[in-house]
Amino acid sequence: MTRDAATNGPAGGGPLSGVLVADFSRILAGPYATMLLADLGADVIKVESPNGDDTRGWMPPTRGEVSTYYLGVNRGKRSIALDLRDEEDAAAARELARRADVLIENFRPGGLAKYGLDYDAVKAANPGIVYASISGFGSGKGARVPGYDLMVQAISGLMSLTGDPDGPPYRAGISVFDVMAGNHAVIGILAALRHRDATGRGQHVEINLLSSALTGLVNHSSAYVAGGVIPYRMGNAHPSVFPYEPLPTADNDLIVTAANDGQFRKLCEVLGIPEVADDPRFARNADRTANRDVLRPILVERLRTRGAVEWFELLVEAGVPSGPIQTIDGGFAMAERFGLDPIVEVGEGERAVPTTRHPIRFSETPVSYTLPPPELDEHGAELRKWLATTGGQGERA
Repeated sequence: MTRDAATNGPAGGGPLSGVLVADFSRILAGPYATMLLADLGADVIKVESPNGDDTRGWMPPTRGEVSTYYLGVNRGKRSIALDLRDEEDAAAARELARRADVLIENFRPGGLAKYGLDYDAVKAANPGIVYASISGFGSGKGARVPGYDLMVQAISGLMSLTGDPDGPPYRAGISVFDVMAGNHAVIGILAALRHRDATGRGQHVEINLLSSALTGLVNHSSAYVAGGVIPYRMGNAHPSVFPYEPLPTADNDLIVTAANDGQFRKLCEVLGIPEVADDPRFARNADRTANRDVLRPILVERLRTRGAVEWFELLVEAGVPSGPIQTIDGGFAMAERFGLDPIVEVGEGERAVPTTRHPIRFSETPVSYTLPPPELDEHGAELRKWLATTGGQGERA
């Protein structure tokens, strides 16, 4: 399973080294999933239309003339532009699928069948394929509905939970369900590869954004499914825990999350009001949640005597979870402070691009950052040459 050095394929030793991924996805959920696989050592070949991935044009912001959106989810891949309406290009795409260990796509369900790239057609030529499909609403009755994260935030109920109680619903600040579905795709692919290793058989792995959303709503989903309760917007408050929200200090708001009785007692001690922890109205979390309107002013009165950062230092030292509300630059700065090294460079020389570090660390098979996000069809010539040669499933470019 060694790669031909002339094709400049990734040669790292990550845990997925030797796995060839044919990436027929675009925009966010699929490319995010394949970027994670590439980080782990997989050889990811990004198949794009001649116009390129939509996110190449999603700007501003940019780095130079390149969309930072595109840069954020496409490192570690090689790009080939194929027009699937052209039979020669479609044949090359089918050959790539025949050689791949994994194929991932997020076309509308059934959209690849006319090119001979649907699961049944690919499986016939490549029985060991792990074929992952990401859709908005599944391959059944929801197949005809386009799937965009904002739609799913609305339909799933997330937006009904986001915003001030008396204000309008809001979307989350990121495409949270695209990212969640991308993670679910990676989980499904890894599980299917494990099954293939044991049995020799591939399978079709299906992920849809709405199902990812409903499981991702966790306690709110359970409130409805198990308790018959329809949750509602509470701003930054938590329906089941108090304090678990921003509270004002002398300067800025501070997140305080004293989620159990021991943490609440420590909070009261740091604030100089230890007697409050012994008040029967606040003895247990259920009591504090029921009496939050009484307890909140008591906590705020003390918190207003110092600034948010000063309280943060004191509370964390005492073991009380808390944090200042920051912009993203502050988040990266905090990660640097904690020694997490959140920014790495991928690529070399003029092509080097700063990127966010992969969140998982391995003691034996570290993540490598070899290939920068590819230019459109950057590797097309070498990949077309490879696909035109005689080869079997599992042969690497």
